[in-house]
Amino acid sequence: MGGDQVEGRQAVLELLTVGRRTVRKVLLAEDQDPSELLDRIEELAARMRIPLETVPRARLDSQARTEAPQGVLALARPIEPVPLEDLCAPDRKGVPPFLLVAAGITDPRNLGALLRSAECAGVTGVVLPRHRSARLSPTVAKTACGAIEHLPFAVVGGIPAALSVMTELGVWSIGLAGESDQSLYGLPLGDGPVALVVGSEDKGLAPLVRRRCDAVVSIPQHGSLPSLNVGVAGAVAAFEVARQRTLAQSQPRPHQD
Repeated sequence: MGGDQVEGRQAVLELLTVGRRTVRKVLLAEDQDPSELLDRIEELAARMRIPLETVPRARLDSQARTEAPQGVLALARPIEPVPLEDLCAPDRKGVPPFLLVAAGITDPRNLGALLRSAECAGVTGVVLPRHRSARLSPTVAKTACGAIEHLPFAVVGGIPAALSVMTELGVWSIGLAGESDQSLYGLPLGDGPVALVVGSEDKGLAPLVRRRCDAVVSIPQHGSLPSLNVGVAGAVAAFEVARQRTLAQSQPRPHQD
């Protein structure tokens, strides 16, 4: 899964704030300008008795795996995946799952940006393929700005087989494809379990993945370019689901005698 090295101020702050994983050490670069985020990181590390080491910036930068770690780096227990079946179950309040299936995103920045948007939209779980996909690398974690600390992940051997399992468990899978004639905005997505399926950057949805989706839709566009970036398309779709779910929750339930 990855996630064992977290870089960037917001990502490290979320790692410490959420407290879902054991943190082995936090490194801070020397001679940084005052920052509320850094003060909060130091405070949390001290409270949680996590070793905090101030090191020369050159040492921190040499250990970092991103271009701009922002003077802070944490070493933590890797993220543990959860069973796919757990993601497909309603939560403790009975709220149906709202999943994101990243079917072959290879650019870590695209995956990180998509995870950040997904968490903000209320996605309850993420499905990643074991092969031919970006892992939860330091670049993904930094770009996601801490979203990986809030999201549960399932790792599957193949997306088509996972979609079949999800269908059996009552999750309606919606694939995104720019060439589809069916609009995302025409689907009722406010009630029931739903999963958004986003394909790879260059080829989109693989043929078998497309066939396993319950519906394949596009996001209507009005400009000249042929398609949206995969992270942007996923974000637009996720917030459309969030909008419909919010409306559905605000509607009065029929009175039952």
